[in-house]
Amino acid sequence: MSSWRDRWKSGLPRVAVVAHDLAMVWIVWQALHRLRWGIEANAPAIPLWSAEIALVLAAQGLVFWQVGLYRGLWRFAGVPDLWNILKASVLGLFAIVLGLFLYNRLGTVPRTVLVLYPLVLMGLLGAPRLLYRAWKDSRVDSASKSSVRILILGAGHAGEALVRDLRRSGTYQPVGFLDDAVRLRGSKVQGVPVLGRVQDVAEIARETAAKLLVIAMPSADANALQRVVVSCERTGLPFRMVPKLQDVLEGRSLPGELKEVAIEDLLGRKPVLPDWKAIRGWLGARSVLVTGAGGSIGSELCRQCARHGARRITLIEVDELALTTTEAALKRDFPDVEYISVLGDCGDPAVIAHALKRAEPDAVFHAAAYKQVPLLELQLREAVRNNSLATETVARACCLADVGTFVLISTDKAVDPVNVLGATKRLAEMACQALAGQFATRFVTVRFGNVLDSAGSVVPLFREQIRAGGPVTVTDPEVTRFFMTIPEACQLILQASALGTHEAIYTLDMGEPVPIRLLAEQMIRLAGKHPGRDIAIVYTGLRPGEKLHETLFHADERYRQTTHPKILQAEPRDVTAAHLESSIGQLREASSRYDLDLLNTLLRMAVPEFQPVGTHPDYQESATVVAFPARNARKV
Repeated sequence: MSSWRDRWKSGLPRVAVVAHDLAMVWIVWQALHRLRWGIEANAPAIPLWSAEIALVLAAQGLVFWQVGLYRGLWRFAGVPDLWNILKASVLGLFAIVLGLFLYNRLGTVPRTVLVLYPLVLMGLLGAPRLLYRAWKDSRVDSASKSSVRILILGAGHAGEALVRDLRRSGTYQPVGFLDDAVRLRGSKVQGVPVLGRVQDVAEIARETAAKLLVIAMPSADANALQRVVVSCERTGLPFRMVPKLQDVLEGRSLPGELKEVAIEDLLGRKPVLPDWKAIRGWLGARSVLVTGAGGSIGSELCRQCARHGARRITLIEVDELALTTTEAALKRDFPDVEYISVLGDCGDPAVIAHALKRAEPDAVFHAAAYKQVPLLELQLREAVRNNSLATETVARACCLADVGTFVLISTDKAVDPVNVLGATKRLAEMACQALAGQFATRFVTVRFGNVLDSAGSVVPLFREQIRAGGPVTVTDPEVTRFFMTIPEACQLILQASALGTHEAIYTLDMGEPVPIRLLAEQMIRLAGKHPGRDIAIVYTGLRPGEKLHETLFHADERYRQTTHPKILQAEPRDVTAAHLESSIGQLREASSRYDLDLLNTLLRMAVPEFQPVGTHPDYQESATVVAFPARNARKV
């Protein structure tokens, strides 16, 4: 009985709307006939009900239903609903004419009635809907007198949609727009006035008693957004921003959600547009294996593979908590994909052999690595074992298992290695290059720099220092680094993997280098504090293995363009497979004995370009950072 009552209650409003619309049809038909015959001396009698009127109501009601007029809600009536009403009125006229022609050859219907019918019907159907919405909006406005008054920066499509969403919630009260477009000055968007320019936000915020600023410019570039943020900071008010469409589509933000301005929004990164068709064509219905699957890059690679068609994903991770957390998140978001979890060190031949046997992967992404530069300077044995020897172990096992593609996640520090991380990663690249000439497995190496918000990166460190009240520690006032977001890096890894070259080293476009000092200052400001006054910045000096500026390109590697504008392919440097195999064997022996001196000597012999910072007289810190070559200036 309760379910019957629930269905009746839910269907009652729609029945009322249908009754209203059919009543309007009857009124229009009656009114037009009486208006037409009212000027005639011998007007025929106009009955209130007849077979002709029943036919008109049936024909028009059927058109209403087919057009979908009752799928919309009066509360949110707008232009699309008016357009549907216009279509229904015109199509209804044709249906009525056809029905009456078959019934009585239109013998009693004046032509004036047929001409005016759709126009008058549209007015009588549309006006109540718009009046009802206006009444509802006015009730929300009156109920929101105690709500938060906000100024919206940006009067475009995002700002207009934001006003509609905020009015429905009633929590916020938009008091005005700010926009630099002169043509919008003095106009209104959804009834909210455009009060001035963005740079005048401080004065206008005081005049309107605004309590919150919302940046509705999701397509603005980083430079424009930085100027807007500076203007917002001068007001002393909290500010939020509308998320980008890409963040909403990829599940990082919810529609209508206001988010804090993140540091990645201000770093000058233009959105990456991968060739999703090529990626899905290469990845679709494949089995993939990811080492280091619980890390920042590994877990996002798993998500990207699941999102773009992989049928089976095997996760290898040595950290049990990271493995459990990553697997649970994947099963929650992508339940249709098959997952295999392997807890263990991928550098253990038994672990990788077991994983390959269970997974039978078509592609392996080797993301497992140690990446902390200063720490690895003091942990040479583990750096060599995990970054170099484990990579050779995984790569050789993949060759013996006939894996189609092996992807090594490398680093820009391997280009011109001056620290242990760079040297061990360069040795891993060389090991893959040597194996590529002996087996059918396709080897792909992808280099990129620092990843925002990855475990152990500078961004979460700065965030924690700011939360603790400072100071924020920066190594040197002049130090710069290249940054990418985690999703962007993984998208370009998949794009490079799908390019199809048998043996390739790809370098990703990292954008402009970011001064770490500027990064720290921006993060302090985004926290609502002032650098140097509320939070101190302390310069600690470069740590072991660090240099001021990173290098993206090596003089001996010729670069050529690929089909993607943000990916360059490097010509691999010559590697002697026999010599490298001998070096790997000696490094394994030294690693098993934990002989650090021998490991140090063997690493320098295996990687001749490895010249640690400050240990050789010819080393000079370059103040010039090589930019990613313009597409029309690259060698083909």
